[in-house]
Amino acid sequence: MIINEKYCKVLELDKILQMLSEYTCCDYAKERALSIKPFTNLRIVKDEVEKTNDAFLLSSKFGTPSFANLKDPSGALKLADAGGMISLPAFINLAEILRQTRLLCEWIRQCQNMENKLQEIFSFLESNKALEDRIRAVVISEDRIDDFASVELSDIRRKITSTQAKAKQNIEKIIRSSKYQKVLQENIVTIRDGRFVIPVKAEFKGEIPGLVHDTSSSGATLFIEPMAVVDANNEIRVLELKEKAEIERILYELSALCAEHKENILNNFDVIITLNIYFAKSHLAAKMNAMMPAIVDTGEVVLRKARHPLIHKDEVVPISVELGEKYKTLVITGPNTGGKTVTLKTIGLLTLMTMCGLLIPVSDNSTVSVFQKVLVDIGDEQSIEQSLSTFSAHMTNIVSILKEADENSLILVDELGSGTDPVEGAAIAVSVLEELREKGSITAATTHYPELKMYAIETENVENACCEFDVKTLRPTYRLLIGVPGRSNAFAISRRLGLSEEVLQKAQTLISQQDQKLETVVDRLEKSRQEYEEKYREYNQKVYDYRNRTQIIEEEKRKLEKQKEQIIEAAREQARKIVETVKAQSQNLMDELEELRRQKDSEEFSKRTSQARSQLRGKLDKLHSQANPVTAKTNDGYRLPRPLKRGDDVLVVDIDKRATVLEEADKAGNIMVQAGIMKMRVKVANLRLVEQKNPYKQTGRTIRSTTKAVERRASTEIDLRGQTVEEALMDVDFFIDRAILSHLEQITIIHGKGTGALRSAIHRHLKSHKSVKSFRLGTFGEGEAGVTIVELK
Repeated sequence: MIINEKYCKVLELDKILQMLSEYTCCDYAKERALSIKPFTNLRIVKDEVEKTNDAFLLSSKFGTPSFANLKDPSGALKLADAGGMISLPAFINLAEILRQTRLLCEWIRQCQNMENKLQEIFSFLESNKALEDRIRAVVISEDRIDDFASVELSDIRRKITSTQAKAKQNIEKIIRSSKYQKVLQENIVTIRDGRFVIPVKAEFKGEIPGLVHDTSSSGATLFIEPMAVVDANNEIRVLELKEKAEIERILYELSALCAEHKENILNNFDVIITLNIYFAKSHLAAKMNAMMPAIVDTGEVVLRKARHPLIHKDEVVPISVELGEKYKTLVITGPNTGGKTVTLKTIGLLTLMTMCGLLIPVSDNSTVSVFQKVLVDIGDEQSIEQSLSTFSAHMTNIVSILKEADENSLILVDELGSGTDPVEGAAIAVSVLEELREKGSITAATTHYPELKMYAIETENVENACCEFDVKTLRPTYRLLIGVPGRSNAFAISRRLGLSEEVLQKAQTLISQQDQKLETVVDRLEKSRQEYEEKYREYNQKVYDYRNRTQIIEEEKRKLEKQKEQIIEAAREQARKIVETVKAQSQNLMDELEELRRQKDSEEFSKRTSQARSQLRGKLDKLHSQANPVTAKTNDGYRLPRPLKRGDDVLVVDIDKRATVLEEADKAGNIMVQAGIMKMRVKVANLRLVEQKNPYKQTGRTIRSTTKAVERRASTEIDLRGQTVEEALMDVDFFIDRAILSHLEQITIIHGKGTGALRSAIHRHLKSHKSVKSFRLGTFGEGEAGVTIVELK
């Protein structure tokens, strides 16, 4: 079904299409744009709008593809298909179509990862680079083909150039000759009928033998072809005829080649124009700041902040209107020039634009329905020729609308029932609206009649709306208020303009009681609306303030998170520096140990070893304290219940380790304890007594008991896997010393198989160790080559 073009024109759809056509690439595309008609099929409308929206999104992300000014190639291809020869301008157009096809194919490749409905249209393009290059190689302009279009043409043109040069040379000898200076009108060479001639004064006609080809308009000059160049000119003429024949042969051949690809070229042209239309629609949408609404066929129209696209963006006042869901008929009242007609046109025009596949200037959550009919009566169609009054023309349209209207129709009527007696006009208007309501049509009508306001209040599925008017400024605000009937404002305006109260009171007594009651109701509604709007503004302000506070809190949170990250980063940097320091000092310790090993045969070796170990423990304790960022724990005022004795179990508070007292405290309050394999001297105040049975008995064999206690806790193996050679050798020395202290005779060193470097280093070290009796690799079940079994002295 096609929407009546008359109604489309009333709603000014033709002006929108004219704007659209300005963004097309050529006359053919412009004609296509101007001929667009609204679709009435929901699926087609959705598909068209989605394609326009996809073109808009692709243009936003990748830029709009460029389109050349193309011409319809169907005539030229039809001629070629019939065996004719295509003209040079037509060849250039065909090459441009092929180039445009290739460029569009290249452009769409960058959009492969973005799903869009235009992809299918692009897929119909078939580039033909070979034919494009062939045409470009032959035709270089609208009036010339390339010299190298064929070998024969190149040879002919070379001969023409050579012969012309000879002819010019001969004729220039005559011009330069002093013998002929007096007979020449000018010392120039010119061409007449494709032949080289010279201008000779008429009175000296016989002085230069030759053929006269032309005379000047005054008859004073004769253009003579000297006999010396006649043969050359004849040869040039013959060569030019050969050139023309060769050109025709080339162009016929090229025309036949294009005819072979006729369908492909015509299809490409059609696809290019189609794509150009979609991108023109997206360009128009960008100019209008338009978007895609939800599209239904239920008759529902919801326009949020809709703007009439033909009113300048700085002047248009956005309106929000709903129609078709909660109510199907909307009665709009308000003062003249208040925006009622613009509201009707906005509803109708945006609906038609959507049905044409265009995006519309609205905000989010807008919905447009697809209608089978859009029927409109807007404007004064009084005709002197047809002897129709305003009311008659108006009613003629209404009669036509009532005949066509059904449940799938959108009806827009301006000033319903106007142009006649108000009482009769109001009655007719109510009857028309009731008829349309019973038919199920979606209707929006404007009026001044109070009877229609009352009808909208009392009738189900009918709603009032009004265009707001500011009595203080005596100007309309152009805001559309749904659910509120418009006030007449006549008394308020007259009072503000200075009409006396006496006259106004007399006028009020002349108004019917029913009209007064209606105005009272409308007055109350208006006051309620203003109070509601004031509260709504206060609510919005509170929401705005809350959002601002929330935003400030979020901003502060982000700042704190950033500061936290900066602090952590600074801590990491500090830790890195500490680690570097620890590594450097550890390397120094390793170097000292290596020096000691080299001096192991000296007499003071034992003494220096003992000193080095003591220094090592001190340095390690210092490094541990430096690398540990956690504040040491304190004893929090704890007091020992009794003096500590050898064998007591205690807790070293600052390192949170259990230890055993090895000797009583000295005068300085320091005491020797053993935590695992480590012996250390700590402050008594840093210890807490762990109550348990004392394992030491006060007998003469105290030392033996201590030794057994240590022996029970000693381990017989050490795992060195993953360590460097220097670290492993130092741990081996500590482990052997602890084993000897525990009276162990055999220990196991686990070094793993790997490359064998660690095993070899340990074996070299064990060979020279004074406490090692012998050593061997492990057997099956002991760890084989991954362990070394050591016998101690």
